[in-house]
Amino acid sequence: MKRARRSAVDPFIVMDVMAAAARAEAAGRRIIHMEVGQPATPAPAGARAALERAMRDQPMGYTVALGLPELREAIAGLYRRRHGIALDPARIVVTAGSSGAFLLAFTALFDAGARVALGEPGYPSYRQILRALDLVPVGLPCAARNRYQPVPEDLEAVAGGALDGLIVASPANPSGTMLSRDAMRALIAHARARNMAFISDEIYHGIEYGAPAVSALEISDDVYVINSFSKYFSMTGWRVGWMVVPEDHLRTIERLAQNMFICAPHVSQRAALAALDCEDECQANLAQYRANRALMLDGLKAAGLERIAPPDGAFYIYADVSRYSDDSLALSRDLLDSAGIAVTPGLDFDPARGARTLRFSYARSPEDIAEGLTRLAAFMKERFAVP
Repeated sequence: MKRARRSAVDPFIVMDVMAAAARAEAAGRRIIHMEVGQPATPAPAGARAALERAMRDQPMGYTVALGLPELREAIAGLYRRRHGIALDPARIVVTAGSSGAFLLAFTALFDAGARVALGEPGYPSYRQILRALDLVPVGLPCAARNRYQPVPEDLEAVAGGALDGLIVASPANPSGTMLSRDAMRALIAHARARNMAFISDEIYHGIEYGAPAVSALEISDDVYVINSFSKYFSMTGWRVGWMVVPEDHLRTIERLAQNMFICAPHVSQRAALAALDCEDECQANLAQYRANRALMLDGLKAAGLERIAPPDGAFYIYADVSRYSDDSLALSRDLLDSAGIAVTPGLDFDPARGARTLRFSYARSPEDIAEGLTRLAAFMKERFAVP
């Protein structure tokens, strides 16, 4: 049977690494997982308890397409506490994870053939979702001196015509770096002056180690902001996120959501509502990530991997391994086969330069991180004579 040309997207390599790690575990090996942004902690206890009550007392049928009204109100409260923003809950759309939000945003904002800029290294599914929608991803090779974040000059340097949109992420995946308020403002102003849609991926907000992350909504209402309960709230598999859109785009998004998804999972929305009241537990998780970050920074240095962008947030470190290999895919396979460590090759995040980088996640337990770093140091000493 004939297949659509737009279905020919690249694999999400981290998922392939996960599958290889699972096969190794099925064969009886102990694998240390540093490949995926999967918190070791479960959803907050209050969220799980609320879900138990809801499952007992409610039929869990459809919700309205935009999400439970009380959840949208509670998310607006989160913006008030974190960012001092008086956000109208009507502008909030609950989605089937951030992935559902990207589908809605890209479909609402861009016609087939539109050119959408994204920083590289960056989250690989941006590119693949755009391609699947007959849109054109335009990679911006972000410089280490800019901490792998885009700047207006990167947009000006793009060849091949005007751009229709820009996606940014702060904290970013894979680097964990953040945009300052001035940097965010400059990118929004650049996009506005050129009639480009601006999309801000903020799913790692709350996981920060110094200054708090800046939301694009602190600067402009004429933006799309996407967030999720997956990371800060440790609810990856629950598949519930949200987006904030300009008021005059709301009915467009609602019609798309009605037809694409009907609604986000009702059970997950109930758990998400309770999770917003579990700040103490989430802050305890953040303290664990902070300790893991310190372990990882020291451990990578000891293993000879010193060329990194120290992360401001999220739970990743993006390391330059070009001193040892120009084939990060082969190196990641060797680390899994020889040392039992699952890591993600940089090719997932930067098709042009990622063969020289690896991403390490420190979202798991401190014990796993410590063991993984011990294994990594031994591997690097044996394979590359790192002292």
